[in-house]
Amino acid sequence: MNTGPRALIALIAGALVTGRKNISSVYDYSEGGYRTFSGSVSNGNISIFDHTDSCHLSGSGSYSQYSLYHYGQGAHLSLTINGTSFSGFDYGAGDHFSGNVSGSTINVYDYGEGSFFVYSI
Repeated sequence: MNTGPRALIALIAGALVTGRKNISSVYDYSEGGYRTFSGSVSNGNISIFDHTDSCHLSGSGSYSQYSLYHYGQGAHLSLTINGTSFSGFDYGAGDHFSGNVSGSTINVYDYGEGSFFVYSI
């Protein structure tokens, strides 16, 4: 899974789990810097512009199941929220991911990379 989609998943999961709708950046500990975003995350629709990678992600879903499309990668992603945990699949990379939200910290395990990535909102 590439850095951009992984950071977007952290942002979306963080927003949905915490109920924070106006998150404009995430701190990516693996990259050592902030990634900036604009847009909206709600329980029905997601529309975000990634200013770091200059691309758009949009999608829709219910309170727990989301179907997303990353225009920069030209690929779909699925996301399932279960309490403070989440999981999904990046169809562009062909990799599963999972993670959890604890306060303002989001941990993402990328099965393709075989590693955890930590973000803060």
